[in-house]
Amino acid sequence: MTWVKVGGAALNQTPLDWEGNARNIAEAIRIAREEGIGILCLPELCITGYGCEDAFHGTQLQETVFDVLEEILPETDGMAVSVGMPIYHKTALFNTACLIVDGRIVGFRPKQHLAGSGLHYEPRWFKPWPRGVRDEVTVRGRNYPIGDLVFDVGGVRVGFEICEDAWVAQRPGGEMARRGVDVILNPSASHFAFGKYEVRKRFVAEGSRAFHVAYIYSNLLGNEAGRIIYDGGVLIGTGGRLAAAGPRFSFRPVLVTGAVFNIAVNRMNRARNGGFEPDFSPGGAEPAVGLEFPPVEPCLQSPRYAAWENGPHVKEEEFARAIMLGLFDYLRKSRSHGFVVSVSGGADSSAVACLACLMIETAHQELGHEAFCEALAHIPDLRQAETDVQRISRLVHCVYQATANSSETTRAAAEEVVRSLGASMACVNVESLVRGYVSTIEGVLGRKLTWEQDDLALQNIQARVRGPGVWLLANVKKALLLATSNRSEAAVGYATMDGDTCGSLSPIAGINKTYLREWLRWLEKQGPEGLHPVPALAAVNRLPPTAELRPGESGQTDEGDLMPYAVLDFIERASILDKLPPVEVFHLARAHFPEYAPAQMGIWVERFFRLWCRNQWKRERYAPSFHVDDENLDPKTWCRFPILSGGFERELQQLKRVVADLSDGVAAAKED
Repeated sequence: MTWVKVGGAALNQTPLDWEGNARNIAEAIRIAREEGIGILCLPELCITGYGCEDAFHGTQLQETVFDVLEEILPETDGMAVSVGMPIYHKTALFNTACLIVDGRIVGFRPKQHLAGSGLHYEPRWFKPWPRGVRDEVTVRGRNYPIGDLVFDVGGVRVGFEICEDAWVAQRPGGEMARRGVDVILNPSASHFAFGKYEVRKRFVAEGSRAFHVAYIYSNLLGNEAGRIIYDGGVLIGTGGRLAAAGPRFSFRPVLVTGAVFNIAVNRMNRARNGGFEPDFSPGGAEPAVGLEFPPVEPCLQSPRYAAWENGPHVKEEEFARAIMLGLFDYLRKSRSHGFVVSVSGGADSSAVACLACLMIETAHQELGHEAFCEALAHIPDLRQAETDVQRISRLVHCVYQATANSSETTRAAAEEVVRSLGASMACVNVESLVRGYVSTIEGVLGRKLTWEQDDLALQNIQARVRGPGVWLLANVKKALLLATSNRSEAAVGYATMDGDTCGSLSPIAGINKTYLREWLRWLEKQGPEGLHPVPALAAVNRLPPTAELRPGESGQTDEGDLMPYAVLDFIERASILDKLPPVEVFHLARAHFPEYAPAQMGIWVERFFRLWCRNQWKRERYAPSFHVDDENLDPKTWCRFPILSGGFERELQQLKRVVADLSDGVAAAKED
């Protein structure tokens, strides 16, 4: 035996969906067997689902995990399969990979480094396994090895790095290489973020080079639990290069990717490495089990990527495909019958409508009619919709709700975009509802409400009046109402609670307005590979963003109310992600935007910090949002901040002094 075929699977799992998760696992094993794969790596915690949260501590969970594990065992005949699951041992819960060989449990390898930053809270549920420690765990009356183990499977030595283990400086792979490992399996639950795929490719290729192993990385796929989107993307490396790469952002629930590698070559390369020193320390016998691997033909493989992954617009493609996949899974897992979008003719609602409609086209294109309808079998009469337009009009419902301050320009833009997409469209006038509320409160106060005295209240009631109608439509249609707020608005609270924030899901709340506008211009002209552009977006893209809540003669724009979106997004990143104080944010912003005077930049930085602190309560109430980068403001999973705080008062006073000194210096220089 010199050549062995190994593989990894991307699975679309759901927390606590025992039957569905087991079905996907069995299907992955079946596909791998048909493809002659002898060693298969399944994703992290694939039995339970990764996003179980505090349900990991349920008293019945462990018994159910073992029930499912026993159902899986017979499926692994003639194969070695790694299955992710939690295991309770010595009064602690561990995130482990269970290695099954030929229908038998060989042992458990717990995760050594827990993910506890960003949206990850693994230390809340699990304990890290100490390096070098090996023990025994009793499972239903039988003892199995557990710990920092290397497994001998039919003469092939198999080790593990579980997700975060590969992202830390002191990777376990180095020690396993000294123990003669041939294959490293990395069962992961690695969420999508811009640029992250390139990091994964590097650590897989580099791990295979430095450790002289075949390195198999598997991952979850899809919108598993509501907020996080997994892009799949199985990777297999050997000899310092990638041999195979699985599809990303697929709508299929199970994807298996395999590659062959030469054990003898890797071993000899390790032996000839002058820096390699084998580990002779006593550690007890390693778990060993016999297995006859399927014969394979020697070959050298190279990864195949989708055309768009090598194109000039990878970020635009990733954003579109991540949100579309997230929407599809949310639709089917929530068993909703479609989407409702309150469109305004602006960038945000247009983006949401486009993503929902393009998702239907993309999913149907990949899955085919039968599998598409089967995935959404809870939606009545979907099989009778035979064209994209019929499916889109059946599933996406848009409403434009005008007040006295709405313009014909935005109405026409909204209608043009929605009609071009094929979604259903309705235009209604809600001015009478606005007047009714205003009149009622005028009676309570005993005075007229005026723009001079009651500006924000009169703006907010217009946005708020639009909420009940679209909620009613969503309820009648049994559909999900999609909120249309973006991250820039969330940062400064430029949104009306129970108005434009209404929704069960907020698909673009994780992306800033600057990028969203760039993306819409790309979608207008080009669009995702294999789909089409949306030329009707030209009507939206040429308009300045505006809430249209003040009378038309006021010339209201978002950037006039706040600041240029590019400046806002820069300040948000520096202050919230990088945690810099106002003065440092000010100096950085001045250097980045030299066209603005110090006094003006000082006003904007102060405005941002005050609005940020004042509006934390709004961010706490936002509908669940998708994570697409490492700068999310979601307080439930990423960016925690007190609802009540001192508001950076001391720091902002310091900022004012710095700005005053700079402004005085500029004025003096002009006089000279």
